[in-house]
Amino acid sequence: MLYFENDYCEGAHESILKRLAETNMEKLPGYGGDKYCESAKDKIRKACGCPDGDVYFLVGGTQTNAVVIGSMLKRYEGVLAAATGHVSLHEAGAIEYTGHKVLALPQRDGKVSAGAVADYMETFYQDESHEHMVFPGMVYISHPTEYGTLYSKKELKELSAVCERYRLPLFLDGARLGYGLVSPDSDVTLEDIARYTSVFYIGGTKVGALCGEAVVFPKKAPAHFLTMMKQQGALLAKGRLTGIQFDTLFTDNLYMEISKNAIETAKILKKALTDKGYRLLLDTPTNQIFVILENRRMEQLRESVVFSFWEKYDENHTVVRFATSWATGREELEELIRLL
Repeated sequence: MLYFENDYCEGAHESILKRLAETNMEKLPGYGGDKYCESAKDKIRKACGCPDGDVYFLVGGTQTNAVVIGSMLKRYEGVLAAATGHVSLHEAGAIEYTGHKVLALPQRDGKVSAGAVADYMETFYQDESHEHMVFPGMVYISHPTEYGTLYSKKELKELSAVCERYRLPLFLDGARLGYGLVSPDSDVTLEDIARYTSVFYIGGTKVGALCGEAVVFPKKAPAHFLTMMKQQGALLAKGRLTGIQFDTLFTDNLYMEISKNAIETAKILKKALTDKGYRLLLDTPTNQIFVILENRRMEQLRESVVFSFWEKYDENHTVVRFATSWATGREELEELIRLL
């Protein structure tokens, strides 16, 4: 079988496995107090251009979203997010489980606009009964989005401005951040993200790590954030596991370099699909490709290829997703193109 279901089918980049093996028998402090976590934090702060920022390591994306949002919101607040956002649909109600409602915003190709946030806030405060409602307390976006699309620097700046006007933290989910940063269509850098957001995370699980996400507060984390991680079951005793991985990813620009493979292979696959007459749902600039397949053709492909169901298009067609990754090989890509 060929696997194009997601971008975390494989384990970890060989450089990470090598360093985990080399350091395996070292005796180190727990809970992220080891030298590798400190080294990784320093490298991340430097890469983001925020020398005074706070960095924390968590294991997975849903865990990270739940801890960050649950730690930053007051008990009567919810989080504004695209109706198609990951926290809205694919996290099993993890945010609501922390006691905070996800407040759905209209989106276009997975993106939320500054105008949509402003409209929501204006409508909310014009409602004379808003004291009886869930207060909007944060804006959540992802880059790339669930549809593989990207925010421009201008869009980030506009979102940041409207969030500042209403005193809303802006939280950027970077589960696939590496792929967004290296896309030729992107004009956004890590420093831009640190400048325009209140908190974001650098995804490792989907970009070469065995597991792990690096949460960055460019200015300052909420009080007792580590305690909140512990309370929500997100503090690893063996913090070295994530520290060593991110220290490796942020040595010699490895994170960016391995991300390029996903973009290059996605570009080849997208061209092959269009050359063969397949219809794309939208033209995404990253590693997720959404294709409209005739249902019988979809079932035929399933015999040899693993891919993701995305949504029903009509009675006879379905939207499916093919995802490439840092580890997608050219031989398996060529075989997929042959089968198409």
